[in-house]
Amino acid sequence: MSALLEVQNIVAGYGSIEVLHQVSLEVHEGEIVTLIGGNGAGKSTSLMCISGIVPLRGGEIRFAGERISGVGEGIRADKLVGRGLVQVPEGRRIFPRMTVLENLMMGAYGRDDKAGIAADLEKVYALFDILKARSSQLGGTLSGGEQQMLAIGRAILSKPRLLMMDEPSMGIAPILVSKIFAAVRELNRGGLTILLVEQNARAALKLARRGYVLETGRVTLTDDASKLLVDPRVREAYLGDG
Repeated sequence: MSALLEVQNIVAGYGSIEVLHQVSLEVHEGEIVTLIGGNGAGKSTSLMCISGIVPLRGGEIRFAGERISGVGEGIRADKLVGRGLVQVPEGRRIFPRMTVLENLMMGAYGRDDKAGIAADLEKVYALFDILKARSSQLGGTLSGGEQQMLAIGRAILSKPRLLMMDEPSMGIAPILVSKIFAAVRELNRGGLTILLVEQNARAALKLARRGYVLETGRVTLTDDASKLLVDPRVREAYLGDG
């Protein structure tokens, strides 16, 4: 598999605080790759750098072989979405006063292929039938889990080539978490490449092909997800088996 995303020795932070220190990772076509670590490890900052929202202080990022970010330069976040680099943000960030359907269609804002949009909308409804049943309901009236489904659906309408997900299980009832992870697996089986940041390390490693462990802004471990699941260091620190 070729590397769709290449993050090479990136350094980034906020103000005088450096959060990421020489972070490198790769995501290959067709993979689910997970990035795990404790609170404040730099997981969300990593995604924000890849999305073009947080500027780099060192290193570079390549997507589909093209340099998209470096020190003092980078492609705008909205332009990256148009190229297929799409993020489902932490906290969902749906539009609460817009209907479910309007929220979904915001994902297709930059598209003009009506047939493709209609097909992707049906794909979303097939994954999350509750969204079709509530298409005219205001987004803000949905439960947390339903809003997460809506955020994922909106991202799918953006026609992603790489879908980045930031803490999709946070604050969601377990029964809906299972449904969301099942949908992620189904999207990947359909060919979508996924980079997953997730607090539930066990579930993330079971879902992913490969994983990276991020600690205080540095990658400290990387391996096949199945091997990380049985690594004593990961089990003690993140799986509660120590």
